[in-house]
Amino acid sequence: MDINFLDIILLALACFRLTRLIVFDKITEFLRTPFFDEIEEENEEGMIEVYYSPKSTPVKKFFGELLSCYWCTGVWVSTGLVLGFLYLSTLFMPIILIAAIAGLASILESLLQIWID
Repeated sequence: MDINFLDIILLALACFRLTRLIVFDKITEFLRTPFFDEIEEENEEGMIEVYYSPKSTPVKKFFGELLSCYWCTGVWVSTGLVLGFLYLSTLFMPIILIAAIAGLASILESLLQIWID
């Protein structure tokens, strides 16, 4: 196994970005929808708040809980990225590089927003 420090940084940034993409981003909502029930409640100010609860069937509940947990999804994403990097590097390196650059860009954007505000 030959992973250097730069590879670890790239893998970490790629894992960060892909995990956020799966768990939070609107563009992948269609992947999460089959595993969640949408619950709407009115808060004290009269505004509607939407909550997502994993469905009750065993398989859908398992994936719903997995997709609602950033840490759990991150373990599986990092496992896939590392295995892909080690055994299918030619195929996975462009994906890792693109996700790592997007991850770093999102971190920089978040820092910039904090600095501006």
